[in-house]
Amino acid sequence: MSKCPDNALARRPSERDTLNAPWWTGAIIYQVYPRSFQDTTGDGIGDLKGIIKRLDHIASLGVDAVWLSPFFKSPMKDYGYDVSDYCDVDPMFGSLEDFDRLVERAHALGLKVIIDQVYSHTSDEHAWFTESRESRTNPKADWYVWAAPKEDGSPPNNWQSVFGGTSWKWDARRQQYYFHNFLPSQPDLNVHNPEVQDALLAAAKFWLDRGVDGFRLDAINFAMHDRQLRDNPPSGLPMDLVTRPFDMQRHIYSMSQPEVPAFLERIRALLDTYDGKFTVAEIGGPDPIDEMKRFTEGDSRLNSAYSFDFLYAKSLSPDRVARSLNQWTGTGSEGWPSWAFSNHDAPRAVSRWAAAGDRKQAADLLLLLLLALRGNAFIYQGEELGLPQANVPFEHLKDPEAIANWPRTLGRDGARTPIPWEADKPHAGFSAGEPWLPVDPGHVPLSADLQEADPGSSLNVTRSLIAERRKWPALRLGSLRFLDAPEGVIAFERTLQSQTVLCVFNVSDTIRRYMPPEGNALAVVAHERGSAVDKPSVPGQLEPWSGYWAVGQAHEN
Repeated sequence: MSKCPDNALARRPSERDTLNAPWWTGAIIYQVYPRSFQDTTGDGIGDLKGIIKRLDHIASLGVDAVWLSPFFKSPMKDYGYDVSDYCDVDPMFGSLEDFDRLVERAHALGLKVIIDQVYSHTSDEHAWFTESRESRTNPKADWYVWAAPKEDGSPPNNWQSVFGGTSWKWDARRQQYYFHNFLPSQPDLNVHNPEVQDALLAAAKFWLDRGVDGFRLDAINFAMHDRQLRDNPPSGLPMDLVTRPFDMQRHIYSMSQPEVPAFLERIRALLDTYDGKFTVAEIGGPDPIDEMKRFTEGDSRLNSAYSFDFLYAKSLSPDRVARSLNQWTGTGSEGWPSWAFSNHDAPRAVSRWAAAGDRKQAADLLLLLLLALRGNAFIYQGEELGLPQANVPFEHLKDPEAIANWPRTLGRDGARTPIPWEADKPHAGFSAGEPWLPVDPGHVPLSADLQEADPGSSLNVTRSLIAERRKWPALRLGSLRFLDAPEGVIAFERTLQSQTVLCVFNVSDTIRRYMPPEGNALAVVAHERGSAVDKPSVPGQLEPWSGYWAVGQAHEN
């Protein structure tokens, strides 16, 4: 049985070396969604032993770290983001011993291990909530957000949950409502309570002591609420842009409270008692940039943050990229951004942004772009294979959000289907049993084993581009300056000291003509087909979904 340790937290100054950037600055991090990565037991659900089995695949890409979505004990109402024990592995994924072996093997392969931490809410089956709901006077009575009904019996205010409907659920034992930003089975913790913070930090310490290299903090801007429980104002969105009641409010009181950064400083203080640890925040919402900067500024808060700028974007344009990247100038005490085009919460980018006939080339071009952005790059499992969004029929849907909002949203299941490993095996080598979500038949020709043998495959392009990026410190650490370019073309320079890399991408479905300044003096070192070993001259014409990195010929490696 697991047991979160008692709190033994001490603050000490950051030991970040000011001469050499920490490992996570400009890192490439590969996200694993454990349920769908590799099953070794035949139950149709991926597990920790399956991740261990495929760590060589991840390491072969050349990435710096692996991020694991939740594998903690959970009733799986929200597939692991409803935690019932922060300090144990759910039996469907394996054991703590399996996790220790995973960390040991990852470290042997040169991979850091990042895990999720869910601090805004728990499962209603967590022991903390079981105790809290028993009475208004027990030791954990104030560990969750409880409130009396209005005089007419209705909920305390108008707050709406992400998954639809009121954010309040009546509990007969306490004769009160409890608050939930997500499912009713995911009650929100009262993170204003110092005891709750202490317990969460103790859970973090439990995993740090097991060797993890950092945390991705899930929905951290949902972690605190307005203590006065004031009503949220309307958003004013037109109904044709609304898919759920949540969209109809500005969530200025139910989330994003000014007290959150002080809690983040406590998290950072804990991690600074260890060497080389990394924290990245997930920040959702319509205008996340201010929070991202508050949460990461200086040396006492989180290392990095990412938003849904690209994850929810229906199309990709130069203006979209410029708006997002120009918000991070690198000046003063500003933090460090992270970027993701796809993950477990959003339809895969290649399906959102490219026509079906362009998806192979678009998948490779998008990786070329992602690896050139100033910040950390998150690669979601299957992006290295060029997987499009899977088609999951309604009768096979598992995602509660997709089911509740069908057919208005694509939902998340299409990005969560099993990874195809071996084309000629049952279920593409993911499992000997029936998978929890079906393998899309369209994914089978993109299986890893078939791509291994194809030099031009997305898998081998990924390896080639990551290897090429490592040759150019400007792509990892340099500043970024946008250049004027034709419609549909993204052009910018990454510069570090005397090294400059020109990065150009045609993200349209039309041929574009573009010759950058001093283009004749530049040599292409990479394009959407991988590393350019022959170092050709910069082209004056860009095919649809094509691009390149180029350097001055005096700087060729």
